[in-house]
Amino acid sequence: MSEELRQDDIDALLNQQQEEGSQAEEKPQEEAAEAESQAADQETENLGDAEADLLAQWEEALKEAKEAEAAQKAEAEEKPEEPAPQAEAPKFEEFTAKGSSGEGHPSLDFILDIPLEISVEIGRSKMIINDLLKLSQGSIIELNKLAGEPAEIYVNQRLMARGEVVVVNDRFAVRLTEIISPQERIRQLGS
Repeated sequence: MSEELRQDDIDALLNQQQEEGSQAEEKPQEEAAEAESQAADQETENLGDAEADLLAQWEEALKEAKEAEAAQKAEAEEKPEEPAPQAEAPKFEEFTAKGSSGEGHPSLDFILDIPLEISVEIGRSKMIINDLLKLSQGSIIELNKLAGEPAEIYVNQRLMARGEVVVVNDRFAVRLTEIISPQERIRQLGS
């Protein structure tokens, strides 16, 4: 006999093992284990050492698979089915215009206290690190805007208006000259 098992031989052994397994399920477990070991002993006498080792490995794998399947069935039978959680329809309060002013519009007083960051940009410039390191007190940085060109007013980093820089009580201020339209603001979001 050759040292290698052919696929037909393996299939025949598996079929034989399955038939014995189905008969063994009807007997008590001790008798089934004893019968399998006797059948394995008889088969190993007829086969070579390499074939016997391979057969023993197959038998062991089949035993483990049957035990695992039996354990899974036992666990499934022991676990009680958990009831599905009960879902309720959402309950929404009726939106009413309490405290509203005129024509039934709701009051927006609650947003009036939200802080916003406002910044004014008079120009920008780009420079390389070497030039930045050369800056000292009294150095001049040229900006991209011309003198007299309107400054840009940003609210929470979004361009909202343009205006001219003025001095009021020794402080800088901005006089608004143009408010950005909502359409233009939306266009700027895309770019």
